[in-house]
Amino acid sequence: MTSTLSDRRLAGYSAASRTEPPRHLGRRYDLSGTFLPEPGNTVVCHLVDGSPSQAAVLEVRRRMQAMPDADRLAFTPVSSLHMTLFQGIIEYRRDLPYWPADVALDTEIDEMTRIYLDRLSGFRGAGPFQVEVVDVVPTGLTVAGATEADRRVMKAWRDALAGPFGYRHPDHDDYVFHVTFAYLIDWLDSDRLPAWEALFDEALALFAREAPILDLRPPAFCRFADMNHFEELLVLE
Repeated sequence: MTSTLSDRRLAGYSAASRTEPPRHLGRRYDLSGTFLPEPGNTVVCHLVDGSPSQAAVLEVRRRMQAMPDADRLAFTPVSSLHMTLFQGIIEYRRDLPYWPADVALDTEIDEMTRIYLDRLSGFRGAGPFQVEVVDVVPTGLTVAGATEADRRVMKAWRDALAGPFGYRHPDHDDYVFHVTFAYLIDWLDSDRLPAWEALFDEALALFAREAPILDLRPPAFCRFADMNHFEELLVLE
């Protein structure tokens, strides 16, 4: 791994370069690492339980949790691990273009979920795809379609889902797919960055060796009360 990639990988997580608190601190989770109520809905692909790639993911997560300064991170439960395919609405983001223009901004989250279940009835997606891990960062995995064809299918899914959801976020076309392990409670000390960089390089080698493809369940429309659990309501095809 070149120093350029390492520098880019951790630049946004270093206390030396950040003076503001982490973005979601105080709203999504608190200083103790407890996740706070933040209801919404989303379309995700959960990890396949018992798969070799899940075992690799959990091993990397375990190594991160064993780091001396892992208390800087609020880890999500294993059962919550997923890749978001399309972002739904969320309680604290009630404005355009993060909300359908044809539905009142003060509509209750449960009602929004019901509306989307109706709109997704009969929905047909763009077909299966495979993803690979392309980087590891303090908050989890960066993933992408394993081939150019897979990347086109994932883009087609997002384009298709924009119809029933009624919006396109500003990053619709360049959204970075990821599997969240944790959120930053505090930035990492600069003298700890080399150790984290070494861990992430080892993790990438582990994925290349043991899990070149990340096994994911089919996309599912889910609801959540916080970041601890994403309940599958409708599996999409």
